[in-house]
Amino acid sequence: MKRLLFVSPELPYPMQSGGKVKSMKLLHALSKRYRVTFASPLKGEDASHVDEFHAASPCVEHVHVSVDVPRSAINLLISYLQGIPLNVRRTMDSVLRNRIADVADDFDVIFLDHYEVYPYLPQGYGGLVVYHAHNAYFKIWERYASLPGNPVMRVASYLEAIRVRRCEASVARQADLVFAAPSDARELVDAGVSGNCIRPTFHLGDDSYLQRNELCFQRTRKKLMYVGLLSWEPNVQGLLWFIEHVWPRLEPCHPDLVFDVVGKNPDPRLVDAAAAHAGITLTGFVADLEDIYRDSRVSVAPLLFGSGMKVKVLDAMARGIPTVTTPVGAEGIDIRNGVHLMVSEAPDHMASQIDQLLSDAVLWDTLRTQSRQLIGERYTWASLFESMHRDMDHALSLKRDAVSLENEVANVV
Repeated sequence: MKRLLFVSPELPYPMQSGGKVKSMKLLHALSKRYRVTFASPLKGEDASHVDEFHAASPCVEHVHVSVDVPRSAINLLISYLQGIPLNVRRTMDSVLRNRIADVADDFDVIFLDHYEVYPYLPQGYGGLVVYHAHNAYFKIWERYASLPGNPVMRVASYLEAIRVRRCEASVARQADLVFAAPSDARELVDAGVSGNCIRPTFHLGDDSYLQRNELCFQRTRKKLMYVGLLSWEPNVQGLLWFIEHVWPRLEPCHPDLVFDVVGKNPDPRLVDAAAAHAGITLTGFVADLEDIYRDSRVSVAPLLFGSGMKVKVLDAMARGIPTVTTPVGAEGIDIRNGVHLMVSEAPDHMASQIDQLLSDAVLWDTLRTQSRQLIGERYTWASLFESMHRDMDHALSLKRDAVSLENEVANVV
């Protein structure tokens, strides 16, 4: 069995974000074909979850080094002097880099999970290099910079977008194979990466929801729901926009309407915004969402910026709760507006869509059924990993042929 080194900027555990879910599922899928070693720095709360992660991990070996580079003005300045994005600086560690360099040649594949780990790819490594682009992260910075607000933050975000774009393109050009969502792949090509090495992947939701009984309109309450990490700036900005611009358009027509916002670590701005409205509740982290799905009538995902496919949207579709989102929230999913999702970026229109779903059981049933059908046909983990395995097998074959040819030429010379 071939050996694969999986390099991540963080522990994919606990699986409380779409990226961590994807990384953990990838580890299990890859472990069916390779002997996988997992390497990562330990940042933030990672160290407290190491034992749990090792118990859940399918990997044959784990390599970790603690890294403590906080997100601060001084580290931002140092990152500028180093010519690298801030998140790359916060992920780099010379001890871990040397440990990886010492054993790299023992591996047939190095799998770079996120762009931040590119410094851990040893120079001259001769095996297959796979880069898994979770997002086109520079688009997140670009879109954030385009929002109204503090001009200093906008300029800083724009400069970070330039640095991250350059870095992501560089990582992709060093890889033999790049996995990216279709919308992110287009951004990488626009940044100068050859499309020949890019193959599609998706951040998917919990497709086990498809095995559960259908939700019933008559058994729901007049309740909206939202799920997401409440310290992640795209989530924070989207919810603040929704609370300020959409919620006030719903309250007069639906005085009994409530809104449960599910997620951990709420930003203080969200705490203040929710406190100003009696119907909005920040529930905190909820391990099992089933009761909330069954009780809620509409899921909302009001994202103003971001990149890649949104797991919160795919999860809601798989469970069959009609969902209202923005074009950013629907990005990368092959949907028809009004059939699989309701999509709008105008507050008046979004409020109108939610109003329809709160009262129209026929429309509600249509979105429930059609969204589940689409997920079952197009967006399941089994079909995704089967495709990724084929792409990696083909890339390994091409790499092996290229190395053989190089050796033959060297012998002739």
